[in-house]
Amino acid sequence: MHRPSRLSLCSLVFIVGSVAAVHAYAQAPAASRGERVAALLPEIDKMYTELAAKEHLPGLVYGVVLDGKLVHMRPLGLADVERKTPVTGSTEFRIASMSKSFVAMAALKLRDAGKLRLDDPVADYLPEVRRVQLPTSDSPALTIRHLTTMTTGLPEDNPWGDRQMAVPNARLEQLVGAGLSFSNAPGQTFEYSNLGYILLGKVVSKVSGMRFQDYVTREILRPLGMHNTRWEYTQAAPGKLALGYRWDRDHWEAEPILHDGDGAAMGGLITTADDFARYVAFHLDAWPARNDPERGPLRRASVREMHLPQAFAGLSTKATLSDMTTPNPTVSFYSHGLVWQRDSRNVVSSGHSGGLPGFGSQYRFAPDHGVGVFAFTNLRYGPVYGPTAKALAMLVERAELGPRPIPVSSILATRHGQVAQLVQSWDAALASAIAADNLFLDRSREDWIVHAREKLGPIGKITSVGPIKADNALRGSFPLVGERGRVDVAFTLTPEREPKVQEITLTPAKQ
Repeated sequence: MHRPSRLSLCSLVFIVGSVAAVHAYAQAPAASRGERVAALLPEIDKMYTELAAKEHLPGLVYGVVLDGKLVHMRPLGLADVERKTPVTGSTEFRIASMSKSFVAMAALKLRDAGKLRLDDPVADYLPEVRRVQLPTSDSPALTIRHLTTMTTGLPEDNPWGDRQMAVPNARLEQLVGAGLSFSNAPGQTFEYSNLGYILLGKVVSKVSGMRFQDYVTREILRPLGMHNTRWEYTQAAPGKLALGYRWDRDHWEAEPILHDGDGAAMGGLITTADDFARYVAFHLDAWPARNDPERGPLRRASVREMHLPQAFAGLSTKATLSDMTTPNPTVSFYSHGLVWQRDSRNVVSSGHSGGLPGFGSQYRFAPDHGVGVFAFTNLRYGPVYGPTAKALAMLVERAELGPRPIPVSSILATRHGQVAQLVQSWDAALASAIAADNLFLDRSREDWIVHAREKLGPIGKITSVGPIKADNALRGSFPLVGERGRVDVAFTLTPEREPKVQEITLTPAKQ
């Protein structure tokens, strides 16, 4: 499997079909967002078409998910070179390490059901692990959290791990029971481990009482409507399987396709563009936190937990915007079966790459912006990674898919009008009702009156109070518009049961 850190220098975007309610993600109407995305699709199509020709990709399919819908999907080339079977949206590709997030999701679902804890020792579930000697006498016990976050201390094992998918449980137990070699103590640092996810699959099997493949299928895939997603390639619908290839000088050579096996948690899932779009939409729909009924196979809070950074994976000081010239440094962390990334503009994205003999794949989504991108190819480690990252970056940057607005809480809305009145009048009764204890200890009421006069005086008579923009449920800002300008008012509320105003700043807008 390719290390996610190889892909974390860029952001990716694809649009996927919705399985949940669509939310308003930006100030502009949805149609406007869709039109701006549509304007960039010819350029994205050209980029992938050129990639397929340059890299000798036998077949390729890619898609863009926006606001819960698969808004663009394009297949290219052949799923089966000998039979000249074209790729379609229903062609079944093995997605390699992109499978890992499904197994991590299964572990979190079992955690939510009270059947395991992430900080439980793995040895509590897999007896063979009890015989493993950890690398140092002060090493902590190997836990399920170490498995999901790639902090096991096991060495990076992509070349070896790619060949372990079909290994049976008896062989795995023998392998682990004979002892393992560690590159670091558990919990110390991120290092990509396929074996760690193989062990995670075994934990899911043990706790669920069924093969992890069956648990993922029953509890995650089918509820999401992913009916053409499977683990064993011989079960693919007739004429739908993408065969894997490698490019050998001037022709394609077929790669043997690995059967499903007890090691498949590291990369065995087979899916279609139509199905996978539903999965991306499910991840996007977890944001923002809200009071809507739960509709998915995993609680929204647990899906969001999957996205949050856990183990530092890399810093790219030379990353750029999609124009490939403007500096845009990024930092990457491994989360639970996903790579989390934040760039210098505070754009957050999550996703994962995949690579096996015969296949290459990538997906990435920007949850704050409501957009995602994915790509599958049937070439050995097919290099869809950078272009998919660039596609996401193009959509976020050039389609101006601003972060979805944070809902204004009822208390923030109430304090909005009160703060607007307070900074103009400094009425004693109002101040007593809404000000926290510290507000007039940090600056006396008399000083506040002088300070406010200095800031508001230059803009003349206040003619209107602008709408509030929420930073979160207890912090926001709004403009006071005067005859000769504007002052932006920001305020923060306390954590008390009845939140009071603990901080106010007045900032004249630049003319």
